[in-house]
Amino acid sequence: MPQVIIMVGDPLPGGVEDVAATVAGAFGLSPVSGRILSPDRAMELTLDGDGDAGEIADTLRQALPEIDVAVLPEEGRRKRVLLADMDATMVVGETIDELAAALGREAEVSAITERAMRGEIDFEAALDERVAMLTGLDATEIDRIAGTLTYSPGAETLVRTMAQHGARCVLVSGGFDRVTGVVRERLGFHSDRANHLEVSDGRLTGTARKPVVDAETKLATLRETAMAAGCALADCLAIGDGANDRPMVEAAGLGIAYRAKPALRAATPVQIDHTDLRTALYFQGYEDSEIVDAVA
Repeated sequence: MPQVIIMVGDPLPGGVEDVAATVAGAFGLSPVSGRILSPDRAMELTLDGDGDAGEIADTLRQALPEIDVAVLPEEGRRKRVLLADMDATMVVGETIDELAAALGREAEVSAITERAMRGEIDFEAALDERVAMLTGLDATEIDRIAGTLTYSPGAETLVRTMAQHGARCVLVSGGFDRVTGVVRERLGFHSDRANHLEVSDGRLTGTARKPVVDAETKLATLRETAMAAGCALADCLAIGDGANDRPMVEAAGLGIAYRAKPALRAATPVQIDHTDLRTALYFQGYEDSEIVDAVA
């Protein structure tokens, strides 16, 4: 099956197609056609056969360290399901850390978050420990933070473009449902799934409803969404940044690590490190003329 090399930069440096052709040649392959997806930003080369996609991509990253590269099968690149993580993927930063900042405990919580996202400690135990630190916080702080989120560049464009082209788009997060509901509406997801913080007398009790949304929940959500959409896991795209995203990223036909921790980077050869989330569309073969710009 033919493969495609997709290269995305901000902007693309000159001569990248020649570098890609040289690298492909080292693996016994050669380009048979090329296509501009976005002038000066994204292009693809179709190869005359298949090789080790991970090795080709790694070699290209070494040769072209400032661009994002994917090597994918030509057939079936456009996905019918998008499953996306929220914190540090669709939005900048970790919302639980921002909640902790309201109580002056950001450093403590952030340190636990970092270890959990690296896969160094159990996610549920880490969530319970951090949520306990939020005991007594006014619940309206969740809504305040949800209203002041910084969205990752290209997030809305990715979601709305895939939705317009018929994909089912689901936001799934180890964060909290009062935040994911806002993000769902803002970015155009069809649905969301996240943890629920218990509240009593308007303040957080320091507990989250069980069972929590963890790595296995994310994988289950991917499977459920694919089944509801009438498609296979091969027809799905999953994207995230942390260790708790690994099962869904590994299971999806196109799993993308977005500015990710090492635990997730090791799970997939498809990574976005230098450009924005619009790149996930170019990896699927979308051209600029097919992409929906973010709503003002």
